[in-house]
Amino acid sequence: MSVNYAAGLSPYENKGRCGMPETFDTPDVIEMKVQQLVSMVRASTFIVFHTGAGISTSAGIPDFRGPKGVWTLEERGEEPKISVTFESAEPTLTHRALVALHKAGSIVQYVVSQNVDGLHLRSGFPRDRLSEMHGNMFVEQCSKCKSQYVRSKCVPTMGERCTGNPCTQRKPRGVCRGQLHDTVLDWEACLPVHDLERAEKFARKADLSVCLGTTLQINPSGSIPLLTKRNGGKLVIVNLQPTKHDKKCDLRINTYVDTVMEKLCKGLGVEIPGVTHPVVNLRSLCAPQTEEDFGKFPLTVCIDPELLPVKDEGCDIPENVKGKKLSVTIKREKRFRTREVSQENIKREVTVKSESDHRPTGVCSGGSDSGIVESDTSVCVKDREPSKANGPGDDQVVSEISGINTSTTDPKEESEPHIKKVKCELSDLEK
Repeated sequence: MSVNYAAGLSPYENKGRCGMPETFDTPDVIEMKVQQLVSMVRASTFIVFHTGAGISTSAGIPDFRGPKGVWTLEERGEEPKISVTFESAEPTLTHRALVALHKAGSIVQYVVSQNVDGLHLRSGFPRDRLSEMHGNMFVEQCSKCKSQYVRSKCVPTMGERCTGNPCTQRKPRGVCRGQLHDTVLDWEACLPVHDLERAEKFARKADLSVCLGTTLQINPSGSIPLLTKRNGGKLVIVNLQPTKHDKKCDLRINTYVDTVMEKLCKGLGVEIPGVTHPVVNLRSLCAPQTEEDFGKFPLTVCIDPELLPVKDEGCDIPENVKGKKLSVTIKREKRFRTREVSQENIKREVTVKSESDHRPTGVCSGGSDSGIVESDTSVCVKDREPSKANGPGDDQVVSEISGINTSTTDPKEESEPHIKKVKCELSDLEK
C-alpha cells in the first residue's frame, strides 16, 4: 500500500499550520546541545520519547506539514513523490536507536507515537512499552473482544472500517466470531483508550520527555509531553520546524532527528543495530518490570509467524526452555512426565497457564487452538512433528512467553479460558 495513506482519510479543513520554514543549528551548536541532552539522559530515571512523522522521512515516508509534506503540497495542488510502500519501508536510524536505548538498561522506558507506519513495532520495540495513538497500518482489531492481529502486510482499509476478516479467538463457549477492523484513525475519531491512558500515565511519571520529529499540533497527542513538565520533569524538542511548545521546553535542537540520535547513542556508549527483517516483540524482557510500574498489558495481541523474533533477536523465548528436559503436568490425571528437547527442526506447542487472572493480557494464536496467555506463568513445551497442511491455528503465532518455570498443563484442557496454546518454530537447539 502507498505510504500516502492520508489520501484515504475523510476531507478535513483544519490540518494545522503547514509549510513553516525549517531552521538548522550549526554543527558546533548541535554538538553542544547533544552533550546537554546526554547529561539530561544520564541524570534521569524515567524517560519517555514522543515521536512524529519526522522520524520516518529518511525511510522515504513523507511527513505532513514539512516543506514537502503531504498537506503542504495539497495546499499547492500538488502530490508527493513516493518511491516506497509501507511493506518495503525499513526502520530508520532513529527507530533502531530507540530499540537499542531500551535494551541498554531501559534508557528509553516508553514511546508515544503519532505514526501509523508500524515502523516502531516492526523494528522490534516492545508493544507493551509503546502507545500508537493514531493506529497502525499493519494491525486489525476485533470489534467484539478487542483482540489485535499484527499482520506482515498492510490491512486493506483505513478509518476503522471492517476488513472482512473474522476474529478467531477461542472463548469459553466457542470462537469469538467478531469482525476485524483496521486501527487507523480518521479525523476527530476517539483515540484508543488503552494507548491514551498508558501514554498519559507514563508521561506524568517521566522526569524527561523527548519529542522527535513532530510539531505537536494535533491534540491530545501533542499536549501529552507537557504532563512531564507539570510534574516537575524536563522537556526536550528535536525538530526542524517551530513547534507548539517551544517556549515551554528546556532544550530545543534544530536538526535532523537521525543526527541527534546517532550522537546521543555515541555519547551514551550504545551501539545502534543495523537493519534486519521486520520483527515484533510483544513484551519487554530486556529490563526489570513490575506490575506496579507498568501494569498488565490490556490487550490480547496475535502476530503473523513471519514476524516472530528469531534466535538472539528478541527476548520472547525463555533461555531455560532451550535444550533442557521439560516437565509436563497433566492436571486431570495428576501425574507427571518428562521429555528431552530434540535437536531437530520441529514445531512445538507451548502451553501457558496462569494461576489467577482469567483476563487476557498476553498474545494469542487464532484458529481452533487459540486461548489466552497470562503473565507470570509456567511454561510447557510439547514436541510435534511438522505438518505440511497447517490448520487455521497456524496462521498466527504467539511470540510472548512469560515466566521461567517449566511446569505446564495438559493441552486437552484448552476449553478452560486461562489455558493457551501457541506454536513457534525453533531450530538448532542443544540437548
